[in-house]
Amino acid sequence: MLQTRAVVFAVEKAGSSLREWEDGAAAEAGDLRYGPNPRFALAVGATEAYDSIHWVERLLDSFMGSAGRAVPPLDHDSMRTWLERAQHDWTTAPRNFANFFEERKFAEGSFATFLGCEIGRMADGRFTWSAVALGDTVLFHVRDGRLVEQFPALRAEDFGITPDGVHTRAEALPLMMDQLQIKTGGAALAPGDRLFLATDALADWIVRALRREGQERVWQLLSRFAHPEGFTRFVADRRAARSMKNDDVTLMRVDVSDSDPAYVVVCH
Repeated sequence: MLQTRAVVFAVEKAGSSLREWEDGAAAEAGDLRYGPNPRFALAVGATEAYDSIHWVERLLDSFMGSAGRAVPPLDHDSMRTWLERAQHDWTTAPRNFANFFEERKFAEGSFATFLGCEIGRMADGRFTWSAVALGDTVLFHVRDGRLVEQFPALRAEDFGITPDGVHTRAEALPLMMDQLQIKTGGAALAPGDRLFLATDALADWIVRALRREGQERVWQLLSRFAHPEGFTRFVADRRAARSMKNDDVTLMRVDVSDSDPAYVVVCH
């Protein structure tokens, strides 16, 4: 029986503190035999939007089924219901505004890109992943150092300053549903596979590096991180070389296996 283990690495923008990190990550290892299914998500808050850090937190909590709510299935109708509920909860939550400008910013709304993934068993017995995405956070399915599948299938020129995403304003919902991408039943998973979920700055770098440096080097590099300091150095080096933009950077690596880990490392 397959098992999943997730690890998250994050680096804030240069010149910011980790408390100003506007990305968010959530993982539920689940149980593919008895349930619930493993579920993973990343979100990226827009710096210029109102309180985007908390908007990201709300999206991740509701997608993962926090506060006693059922997790939303990854289909079009369920996603619409989930997005409507998230918008309603956001706009009706009690708030005390510090001044008129903060209240006006709230009225303009908040915004975040989003990628959610669930691993489950298909009708034919295969274990596979399904995913939903709004924006330029990307999932890469890798096996034996080779890319099996990418979702969404963005090219280097698709990464920009105005990505699709999840807005808090109700009138944005129709456009969001048009832009929403859903992948049901991706490539079958096998022991040793890895899923890399990357926010926009890193996803952009990966797409470009695959062409520039080749698959083996890129996936080996992203697979070897065992401590946050190694990931921090990696990001700093790419920023210094100007091959990665200065933005919050988050990587979630999900290892797929058919056995328990031989050891566990805890970093604090």
